[in-house]
Amino acid sequence: MTDTPDKTDPTAAPLATPLHDLHVELGGRMVPFAGYLLPVQYRDGILAEHRHTREAASLFDVSHMGQAMLTGDAGPAAILERLVPGDIASLAAGAMRYTMLLNDDGGIIDDLMVTNLPDAAGRQALFLVVNAARKAIDFDLIGRSAAGSGALEVLDRGLIALQGPKAEAELAAIVPGAAGLRFMTTQQFEHDGHEILISRSGYTGEDGFEISLPAAATEAFARRLLASGTVKPAGLGARDSLRLEAGLCLYGNDIDETTTPVEAGLTWAIGKRRREEANFPGADRILREMRDGPSRRRVGLRPEGRAPAREGTEIRKPSGEPVGTVTSGGFGPTVGAPIAMGYVEPGSAEPGTRVELMVRGNAVPATVAALPFVPHAYHRQQRPAKGAGEK
Repeated sequence: MTDTPDKTDPTAAPLATPLHDLHVELGGRMVPFAGYLLPVQYRDGILAEHRHTREAASLFDVSHMGQAMLTGDAGPAAILERLVPGDIASLAAGAMRYTMLLNDDGGIIDDLMVTNLPDAAGRQALFLVVNAARKAIDFDLIGRSAAGSGALEVLDRGLIALQGPKAEAELAAIVPGAAGLRFMTTQQFEHDGHEILISRSGYTGEDGFEISLPAAATEAFARRLLASGTVKPAGLGARDSLRLEAGLCLYGNDIDETTTPVEAGLTWAIGKRRREEANFPGADRILREMRDGPSRRRVGLRPEGRAPAREGTEIRKPSGEPVGTVTSGGFGPTVGAPIAMGYVEPGSAEPGTRVELMVRGNAVPATVAALPFVPHAYHRQQRPAKGAGEK
């Protein structure tokens, strides 16, 4: 699941998550982000936090994300499918899917995770996790779609991401059943008298989990994870460098309301049935782009040298003709070099294509690269036979 950079009302006082005091105690450098105060890094620094996630396990506070339950006697899938291109109706119990809220032109209003968590009577109920800075927009849109046929309950809960190759062992020491979770599934557990939801997913490219739990129980659970010494806290800086290496989109940078799923390389999230029915917002444009090709494509970029190309950097052909713009960029600690993502015209999108990046007025040679930069290490065993998009 993606995060959103701080593009909210700058005059509003930032909110605190349930882990705020713990972040301060651990030396987190707090910054405003999507309307909240969150740690950008801790004492060891972004590079160490990034590497620890790849080698062991790190704890990220993602409580700023929006969480909600969508229900309805006629089926919440029908409510949500008015707004997204994903096949939500076919989600098995406990299965999770990545999808996107779309506007009428096929632009991405937000991307989100959807899980089918049936109620006690076995009726479908959808657990939604959306981006922090978009949650008011998202919940208003979904609530209006549900009017008269369903209900959207916004949840006040904490959310922790535990990511890395040792995440399973560390979480299973506290919640033994978590080790049996398949990739892109969610299960409810009872822990210390609380109901918690654990999903096997994440935003780093590593195996990992996201734990949703009552706000009042979040700090105690986080402290138990950190107590072993194997799990260490990590902030927004490492989260961004990890997702960039994994080739994952950041809403507000790599995707927004002007971007279609085809341009962004997210057509795998459009269900076969939905393509055939062509009844989701922007279907005409999206299906046309799938058939004929879009006017631009998201690509990976590998600049030469050590200078990173940041958001907004112009991409040119070696002849000097502009062909696109960088949307995310920085240093990839695992790659050991600068990396970036951006949009280019189709003729410059093939991996291996030579381009130039205008970094501080200088033309830096670069090569279009396949994504991801670092192979995903998701937990593949016993994967659901039908379902799960990767995000």
